[in-house]
Amino acid sequence: MPDEKFFPATVMPDSDWWHALWPDPEAVLRAVGIEPHMLVVDLCCGDGHFTKPMCLLTHPGNIWALDMDAALLRQAEQACQGNPYFHPVLGDARELPKLIGEPVDFVFIANTFHGVPDKTGLSRAVQQALKPGGRFAIVNWYRRPREETTVLDQPRGPDTELRMEPDDVRQVVEPAGFTLEKVVDVGPYHYGAVFLKI
Repeated sequence: MPDEKFFPATVMPDSDWWHALWPDPEAVLRAVGIEPHMLVVDLCCGDGHFTKPMCLLTHPGNIWALDMDAALLRQAEQACQGNPYFHPVLGDARELPKLIGEPVDFVFIANTFHGVPDKTGLSRAVQQALKPGGRFAIVNWYRRPREETTVLDQPRGPDTELRMEPDDVRQVVEPAGFTLEKVVDVGPYHYGAVFLKI
């Protein structure tokens, strides 16, 4: 039985198909607008698949990798070992502002937002953690039937009814103090919705 403290339907997948789905995570980060010198949070970072290239891309900016799963956070730490700008944080994403302690330029979340019970509430926490003009990027599955989103010949991703189109995301994020800046394709089944703090 899944631990109820975690967001529903957001279990970290096996690394084989995760790497098959995201062979170039740095390209995803660049597409949503992450750049050198930025202070960035990898929210619900999982095993660090995006965190490691994030550390390299933003150098010498600081990176905070936040997750509630201690075992996954340890994997992210191992992936980023030796990077003096990397800061692992064990905690609840909804408490982001107090967990990182300083305003950041960018918050990135991949493949988790669909399972957040209070999406506007989480977006408010992100808004409070950002500097003026900061950005919030949400990488999500397009609303396609699960049987059509195959990786290594198997249907993958959350149940079809949990998936959100970019406009669905906009409707729950903008009330938290954001405006949708752009939507970019970042994979065969995913988009990145990038919001600007207003």
